[in-house]
Amino acid sequence: MNLIASTSTFGFFTLISRVLGYVRDILIAIFLGTSIFADAFFVAFRLPNTFRRLFAEGTFNAAFIPSYTGALTKSKVEADSFAKEVFNLLFIILFFFVIVAEIFMPQLIFLIAPGFYQDPEKLKLAVELSRITFPFLLFICLASFFAAILNSYNKFAAAAAAPIILNVLLIAALFFSQWFKTPNVVILSYAVAVAGFLQLLILLFFVRKNFKPILSIKIKIDEKIKFFFRKLLPSIFSSGVTQINILVGTIIASFQAGAVSYLYYADRVYQINLAVAGIAVGTVMLPELSKHVKNNNFGEITNLQNRALELCLFLSIPAAVALVLASEQIITSLFGYGSFNNNSVVNTAMALTFFAFGVPAFSILKIFSNYFFARNDTKTPFYLSVMSVILNIMISISFFNKLGFVIIPIATSIASWINVFFHFYFIRKRNFHYFDKSFFYKFPRIILSVVVMGIILYLLLGFFSDKFEYNESWKFVYLFTIVIISLLSYFFVSNFSGAFKFKDIKFK
Repeated sequence: MNLIASTSTFGFFTLISRVLGYVRDILIAIFLGTSIFADAFFVAFRLPNTFRRLFAEGTFNAAFIPSYTGALTKSKVEADSFAKEVFNLLFIILFFFVIVAEIFMPQLIFLIAPGFYQDPEKLKLAVELSRITFPFLLFICLASFFAAILNSYNKFAAAAAAPIILNVLLIAALFFSQWFKTPNVVILSYAVAVAGFLQLLILLFFVRKNFKPILSIKIKIDEKIKFFFRKLLPSIFSSGVTQINILVGTIIASFQAGAVSYLYYADRVYQINLAVAGIAVGTVMLPELSKHVKNNNFGEITNLQNRALELCLFLSIPAAVALVLASEQIITSLFGYGSFNNNSVVNTAMALTFFAFGVPAFSILKIFSNYFFARNDTKTPFYLSVMSVILNIMISISFFNKLGFVIIPIATSIASWINVFFHFYFIRKRNFHYFDKSFFYKFPRIILSVVVMGIILYLLLGFFSDKFEYNESWKFVYLFTIVIISLLSYFFVSNFSGAFKFKDIKFK
């Protein structure tokens, strides 16, 4: 497997999905701004979407793929039997979970947005919208199961492309909602649920050659199934620690008007890099790393882990620098229109700046956690992630009254970096990783390339500073031009210095 080529395939479709996601969010910002409707929809959307991220973006893979590939090395029949039992158990658990959530939705909203109880109108709207969107959880988690099977066979394109459907439907819903008397947030919520169902159907179509699910209530729970579910809950928590920290932030931010929306828009911007630098690299490396660990191929393990970490740093460090330097220009260019006023731009940019400091940490955690998952250890990352979440909560609550919503991205970034440090401590303690000569050669060259790019970006932002006034019509064009110039400078300096060679991309 070529790590860069496979990551490029996964990353390409993920990038398309995230770009469409930005188009979607730009339109939501124009139509809803940071109003009561926006806050209510974002809570209704974040509830099932957080579960999607916890379940879909490598988390389910962390528990499932090592067990499934282990069974595959023995026989296809054994692997299929294991997968069928897992599928049926998942369906039953998720189905009843959704039913219970629909019944107790007001109480669930209190858990994730307690501040809404101070505004009965916002609370009522959030409950109504959440009941519409929540079935998305059932569909998308089952779709993630099919994606994990495809990934086990090193097939990444379909799983990466499926989320495009969600963004296309939400964009269409915003435009078509103008023709109906139903409020646009209600139309948006129905589009979320429909998109989840369509993603499930599409992944079912692509997985049929490798696996055919048979729904049955007769489930044989053997040791393999028990072992899998013992790994699943810790892996959901540890792999999704960034999303859990953001959910914690949403809960706390619900006490400040508009804060949920500021954090949502900032989150959407930095997530595009995390999708490629962390999720894509981590998703691609796990099946291969699990096979090498199973076969005790120590040379291949060392090589794959070093190349994955290199690629993660190569993509995440320049993104963090760019987001810190250009946060306000990015937010005003992407969202600064219509109902999204200048105050919203300033507050969202502030949140983005502090999230940006944590971007490399968010990505590194996706790679480091795989070192444990490939060895069927989900407990260590789980304990470390619990510590990270507790630290995040303590910092956020302690300073929220003093600093307001901005403490949430600060706390998330600090907690994530401390989590990286402790992951690395246990990785070295257990001799899971050794840096090779190539890593020591490339890492300082990556830093050099980032410095050059940062200088060029800083100078360009200063030169075009007057083009990013709130009322400027062409600010997005200037942002796009600056981003392309900075990106090209980074790639060319990287290629010249040896941090990254274009010839390394060998598509199969």
